[in-house]
Amino acid sequence: MPAAAADSALYRSLFSDDETAALFADSAEIRAMLLVEGALARAQARLGLIPETAGAFIERAAREVQIDPAALAAETATNGVPVPGLVAAFRKAMEAPDHAQYLHWGATSQDIMETGQALRLRRLTGIWDDRLGRLAAALGRLAREHADLPMAARTYGQAATPTGFGAAIAGWGRPLLRHRARLQALAPELATVSLGGAAGTLSAMGAEGPAVRAGLAAALGLHDPGHGWHAERDRIGNFAAWMAGLCASLGKMGEDLILMAQSGIGEIRISGAGGSSTMPQKQNPVGPSVLVALARQAAALASALQGAGIHRQQRDGAAWFVEWLTLPQLCISTGRALALALDLSGRIAPDAQAMARGLDDGSGLIHAEAFTFALARHMPRPEAQARIKALCAEAQSGGQPLPALVARDFPDLDLSAAGGLGTAPAEARAFAEAAGA
Repeated sequence: MPAAAADSALYRSLFSDDETAALFADSAEIRAMLLVEGALARAQARLGLIPETAGAFIERAAREVQIDPAALAAETATNGVPVPGLVAAFRKAMEAPDHAQYLHWGATSQDIMETGQALRLRRLTGIWDDRLGRLAAALGRLAREHADLPMAARTYGQAATPTGFGAAIAGWGRPLLRHRARLQALAPELATVSLGGAAGTLSAMGAEGPAVRAGLAAALGLHDPGHGWHAERDRIGNFAAWMAGLCASLGKMGEDLILMAQSGIGEIRISGAGGSSTMPQKQNPVGPSVLVALARQAAALASALQGAGIHRQQRDGAAWFVEWLTLPQLCISTGRALALALDLSGRIAPDAQAMARGLDDGSGLIHAEAFTFALARHMPRPEAQARIKALCAEAQSGGQPLPALVARDFPDLDLSAAGGLGTAPAEARAFAEAAGA
């Protein structure tokens, strides 16, 4: 099995997301860094920090030059960053030493890498925002369609009271609306230019340094923070926490689907479910299981990124390397979870008969709470609860169903509230409205 599923021809379709993974490919990273180098040269030329002709030449060359990532591997292993090798290869490819000398003027490797990453993360958050919107809308349509479909609510794995399938779907979808709102607030922070020079002070650019940073940000459509931020890792930490939270919400949806699809319950069917190599009857909930696995992985990766937020002094290579090892995989897993949940939302079908069996197993115990509160209108609630609890024990010991026992002992009690769904239908419809379904 390969170290990274995104790089595996065998496992990529199960665990990876091509649209997300493409933004973390070597070619995408190099292309982004070249764009940053070109925009930096142009911004510096406009301020007279380097010759205008050199700035224009470098910017144009940055859009045209092709650099093989593999050719930078040896220098990257030695230097710990790809930028020195990239700059050397770019200068050679330009074949214009008079202009090439002004490439990467006063910047440091981290500036180029993190500004390039900001460009890619900006595209990534746009893709994910769209997916979240479509997923919420798909779940909203399901919730509206099944708002009045009754099913057993379960707590601690035990039947509790009746609820609605639409309300269960709303419970999956409401967190996604909040995650989307958080992403829309977080995305501008990630789209932040990095330009601080060797130690974050822009000393090599002199008095023009802040203006260069502002010009670079404007050219790339990024935010100018007004200062260097090499060792300030809160933006990445916040993003990691957001991804872990989103994957946890999607994992909850996966867990519920696994339980609802299990033998003996069978309250939902998932079209296109997985098969077994030996058992022809199996319809394995592979997609939901992947959602759960990705959620657990995301929690672990996000923890590593939180630890990497502890950067020593003005720059910390070890902590930064942890980000490189972790952030791409966390993003790819998050992208896969979103894509998979969107796909699953179109393949879920409830089994109303199975849900009805879950509500009425012949014992009527699921209505115990409703009977308790009906009785509490005629006696103190603790006494009512004790009386119904005793009848539950009698029903469980093989006696008559609970409704019959309640009718026996309290023939005048109004039991019409038993079996009601409470606010479940309204909650399902309210979510559908909020999701734009």
